[in-house]
Amino acid sequence: MTTVIATGKTIEDAVDQGLTQLGVSRDLVALNVLEQPSRGFLGLIGVKPAKVELTLIPKRKEESFEKEPDSAQVRTSGLTSSISTEIDTNRTTEVDPYVEASDFVKEVAAGMGLEVEIEIKKSRDGKIFNITGEDLGLIIGRRGQTLDALQYLTNIVANKNSSSFVRIILDAENFRLRRRKTLEELADRLASQVIRTGKEVVLEPMPSQERKVIHAKLQHHRQVNTISRGEEPNRRVVITLK
Repeated sequence: MTTVIATGKTIEDAVDQGLTQLGVSRDLVALNVLEQPSRGFLGLIGVKPAKVELTLIPKRKEESFEKEPDSAQVRTSGLTSSISTEIDTNRTTEVDPYVEASDFVKEVAAGMGLEVEIEIKKSRDGKIFNITGEDLGLIIGRRGQTLDALQYLTNIVANKNSSSFVRIILDAENFRLRRRKTLEELADRLASQVIRTGKEVVLEPMPSQERKVIHAKLQHHRQVNTISRGEEPNRRVVITLK
């Protein structure tokens, strides 16, 4: 066997697989990259592996040290060295999690027929990805449910290859600020209802970041308390009298 075709998650993985099959070191083969690896749609499905072809370099008869190597040998050696350098560089270079996350969001938006841009800002809780474009209501969804789901997936993608934990908050058309104001007004209105009727009020299930808004708004209230009940994803805020 002088030629093998091997696959792997990366070009390096595919090369290692081929070398194992041939039982030789890297400097004894000629490499031809047949297919580059790709993540597939959404980075989660349809992953395409790298595919390479390795061919054993024929052994030459011993030649004197004074003889100049022929041009084909020089080209082969240079190609092998270049490929090795590229593979070693890929091995030590870490993918920027924010670039990967940004690409993911744009890919999802494109799947929804939207073309968007992302502005990245710093915050105390992490990085805010502010999404701009047309028809962003599709990305926001009812009460931000689609945006929350996309934010959850985006954080998974960002942390998949990151050496340290990163947190990303997705926003679109200042939805987070508008939603916060709506929740704070709701908290005040329901607190007044509890005081008036003497009965506790149980809100609809909310994600943790929205429950925190309700708790924060009423934490210093002199007449009511807030607690959370239930298990995710059906955990709810309850407003009661003190």
